[in-house]
Amino acid sequence: MFDAPLRPAGAIRAHWLQGLLPETPAHPALDVSTHADVCIVGAGFTGLWTALALKRRSPGTDVVLIDGDVCGGGASGRNGGFAMTWWSKFPSLQKLCGADAAVELCRRSEEAVADIGRFCEEHGIDAWYRRAGWLWTATNTAQLDAWSATLEAIERAGARPFERLGRDEVAELSGSPVHLAGVREAAAATIQPALLARGIAEVARSAGVRVHEGTPMTALVRGPSPKVVTPRATITAGCVVLALNAWAAELPELARSLVVVASDMVATEPLGVRGEELTWPLGLAVSDSRRLINYYRRTDDGRIAFGKGGGSLALGGRIGASFHGPSPRLDEVRGQLGRAYPQLADTAVAASWRGPIDYSISGFPFFCRLDRSPQVLVSAGFSGNGVGPSRLAGDLLAEMALEDGDAGLPPALARLPSSRLPPEPFRYAGGLLVREAVARKERLEDRERKPDVVTRVIAGLDPTSFIDRGTP
Repeated sequence: MFDAPLRPAGAIRAHWLQGLLPETPAHPALDVSTHADVCIVGAGFTGLWTALALKRRSPGTDVVLIDGDVCGGGASGRNGGFAMTWWSKFPSLQKLCGADAAVELCRRSEEAVADIGRFCEEHGIDAWYRRAGWLWTATNTAQLDAWSATLEAIERAGARPFERLGRDEVAELSGSPVHLAGVREAAAATIQPALLARGIAEVARSAGVRVHEGTPMTALVRGPSPKVVTPRATITAGCVVLALNAWAAELPELARSLVVVASDMVATEPLGVRGEELTWPLGLAVSDSRRLINYYRRTDDGRIAFGKGGGSLALGGRIGASFHGPSPRLDEVRGQLGRAYPQLADTAVAASWRGPIDYSISGFPFFCRLDRSPQVLVSAGFSGNGVGPSRLAGDLLAEMALEDGDAGLPPALARLPSSRLPPEPFRYAGGLLVREAVARKERLEDRERKPDVVTRVIAGLDPTSFIDRGTP
């Protein structure tokens, strides 16, 4: 089963989705076989933006969009709501594509974040869109200047998306003196991800897209006229777009190109008066510079949403029940929240959840056609930064679906990234070893202690990262 399946026993909804789903499904399951010009599998941000882009480019295109769960039920409704650009990974993008292409792609990703805000305003979607920027910080001395190589590479290329801040400015903006230094990117935004996903789905339906929830893809028939098989119907399409996010790792063609890791989140109870006392601006995204990144923001309903990367690994890319329950790292995530904001250490947690992240070996999403089945397009590998770039991905995939070619993408993004990782189960065992070394290293650094050489070497093998320290 490739698409996000019907919810497994014991699954919970992310806090963002609570209260948003009607008792009767808004988009009924598909129960009659059909034909379509384009079938999109996966109703997260990438699939939804692709459907709308197809209708915008070619209004007469018949588009069927299916999801095994609900629109926004996968990673698109479980993330931290950071709508980011690609500037923070510029050195890696430059190495993949060259300086000129990297600058162009970063600027297009910046425009995509702005487009999300314009879309919400145009369609009256209150998704809590706030373009207050992103604060990239250090919360221990080992993290200091983690951004320097990245900013220097960007500036050599002629751009200046980041502002360097003094220690007092960072403490004021973040609302905590634990933040020792940092830089700010003004182009980033925050959103309530489930509100955005549900809103896009309604706009897509109004535009004529046939949207079906509770309709997982159980098989994909490759060929010149590909077919998507579901439990009660088969869709024959001129083109199939697989917008599966982390579930794409179950495709045999992609198994060696993706590493699936859980990210864990908590949402506090409303802060009340204590929230009003924070100098941290509403909508400002904040993260630190550790590998198992901490990322956090205030919400429009008065809470703090706090997340931590680097959770469970998926053996063989299979996303099991543990990815759908409450966070098993609740105490760890809550402890990191208390470390960053000691004044809020006793704040009650209202909810915890987790979701899968599809890290690509390159650190960037890819947009390609499956071998021997060029009418099947696939995009995955957003590597923890999909909210903003998915808007751009929708335009690229729509162009590829309607025309031959690769939408003018640099070759490195128009093919599967090559992998030097070992096959399973050795990759999984190695991943556990590396993840534990990273966690041990970062626990020591939080105590201002230097990790031993073996720990540092093993931790350095980690291929996953939300940010770029200047080396791919």
